[in-house]
Amino acid sequence: MAYDVVVIGSGPGGYVCAIKAAQLGLKVAVVEKRETFGGTCLNIGCIPSKALLHASEMFAEAGHSFDTLGVEVQPKLNLAKMLAHKDTTVAANVAGVAFLFKKNKIDTFRGTGRIVAAGKVAVTGEDGKAEEIEAKNIVIATGSEVAGIPGVKVDFDEKTIVSSTGALELPKVPETMIVVGGGVIGLELGSVWARLGAKVTVVEFLDTILGGMDGEVAKQFQRMLGKQGFVFKLGAKVTGVKKEKKGVTVTFEPVKGGNAETIEADVVLVATGRRAYADELGLKEAGVATDERGRVKTDAHLATNVPGIWAIGDVVAGPMLAHKAEDEGVAVAERIAGQAGHVNYDVIPSVVYTSPEVASVGKTEEELKKAGIDYKVGKFPFTANGRARAMLHTDGFVKILADKKSDRVLGVHIVGFGAGEMIHEAAVLMEFGGSAEDLARTCHAHPTMSEAVKEAALAAFFKPIHI
Repeated sequence: MAYDVVVIGSGPGGYVCAIKAAQLGLKVAVVEKRETFGGTCLNIGCIPSKALLHASEMFAEAGHSFDTLGVEVQPKLNLAKMLAHKDTTVAANVAGVAFLFKKNKIDTFRGTGRIVAAGKVAVTGEDGKAEEIEAKNIVIATGSEVAGIPGVKVDFDEKTIVSSTGALELPKVPETMIVVGGGVIGLELGSVWARLGAKVTVVEFLDTILGGMDGEVAKQFQRMLGKQGFVFKLGAKVTGVKKEKKGVTVTFEPVKGGNAETIEADVVLVATGRRAYADELGLKEAGVATDERGRVKTDAHLATNVPGIWAIGDVVAGPMLAHKAEDEGVAVAERIAGQAGHVNYDVIPSVVYTSPEVASVGKTEEELKKAGIDYKVGKFPFTANGRARAMLHTDGFVKILADKKSDRVLGVHIVGFGAGEMIHEAAVLMEFGGSAEDLARTCHAHPTMSEAVKEAALAAFFKPIHI
């Protein structure tokens, strides 16, 4: 059978692309090598980590802030039950994708997909047998995999030396944990185990955590994590990760030069980023161009250099975010159907699901300075927000960056409880080219955390009311 579209990979980008294409009347098939749909995100990434982040946050709140609220409890950790909650959450989500495939009459081929040529995909099952599928369009949505540490051999056993996958399955809370990498994945999973009792040390190559985030936000957030017990070794190049008779040691040296240092812990989480998963696709043989980092090269419309072959998500350039992949999946499906699919890469929100959360959309101060753009800053702290006080969530602030002449909002950065939900009014505003004054004059319900967003907009436009 010939298909209009064959999608290789069923992660957020792949499954959304498949569903959208089917909704547009195209005959669609998906190739997936896992037993379940959803890719890294639903199975061993976004969804299970958020289940553990929420559960561990509830545990920490019960132990630290409930008493102030007049709720007297003595929380007891049942890790097995917490992990079971995570597994139940994953199962519900992957089953939901399977249901949507069935509802939209999408065929599934189980196995590893390889592009034979334009219009042909070979699928090899676990038994080694291959079958060939014909398709007018092929969408590469194979995502990414753990990158490891550049130049350092790391033997993952997923018990003491773990990737993000193993960090979701630890059978007991380690007394000590070293996190190699101060990015989103490392800080989120480090937070889970820190809340449950582990002493966490973060070793990061850069001089700041959350590289690429707004500098002021990263600096303030690091202080907050420090108060939670995190220890940071910044500007540190890891040169070795070694399993010992008991635990693991990590050796690192200052990036700027100096003596090496070795520290030990029960568990080491290597969270130094991910790389495009494209090695087994037969891209070279099919004539599909890749860049110096192994990512699939595409044009502005996500088409490769081979007509009829497209690529989306982590396997192409850009932020490795599930929602970015989803938007690209929709855009490609629309393009294939003859519509004008498009992704606005200037308005893609990013969220760190720690406590407090960190969320941003648009430009940072550093980016605006580098581009020579005159801008103004409006800030408002949650310490001055009534709802935040009532909920004991006064850490953090909202920061709005607007063009000095036009007042158009160029970037919004939030550190605080629920920041990941609050960022979206900024995204909508920016999608329509809104100004700080537009946001400041929009009525916000009282009392809400979101009033801090309005106040920050007031601060950028004129003056805040409540500070």
